[in-house]
Amino acid sequence: MPNISLAEAVKLKSVLSKRIHELEEEMDRTAFVEIEKGTQPPKQSRTLAQVESDLAAIRKDFRLLDVLMYKANSINEIEFDGNHYTIVEAIELAAQLRAQARKYKVYGSVHKEEFLYAVGDSSAMLRVATFEPEEYRLKALETERQANRLSNAINAKNYSILLDFNGDQYF
Repeated sequence: MPNISLAEAVKLKSVLSKRIHELEEEMDRTAFVEIEKGTQPPKQSRTLAQVESDLAAIRKDFRLLDVLMYKANSINEIEFDGNHYTIVEAIELAAQLRAQARKYKVYGSVHKEEFLYAVGDSSAMLRVATFEPEEYRLKALETERQANRLSNAINAKNYSILLDFNGDQYF
């Protein structure tokens, strides 16, 4: 049985998911026909049972692929910034770094001091940042770079891991 890389499996899982939805829609089209009373239903190219059979086979492949991917993501590791992470943990870390970078970008784009509104004739309310926005702008750039480096390491690792799955009928 030919193997596929974990990176190909990620793409294949998306292909299988799309195919499942297509077959579910085909089931709906095959299950019912509209005819005039007293006439025979038209001959369909596929029966509902045939579509169900195809759907069951693809769902089985989807489950198998899912299990293989979860196992690979749980046992294989990536080295990043002097630490070792399983792929599943590295994926979560990359997502957390991206969220952190988004928050830093917000703080990095504010003004140090901002007028809010006047209070009476001689006073004003200000919003004053308790931090340096430029420092957060720079932290956002660095955190985003880290997330990109980690994502690249994950992708590279995904191409080096082979799964015992035959994807020939889908690719």
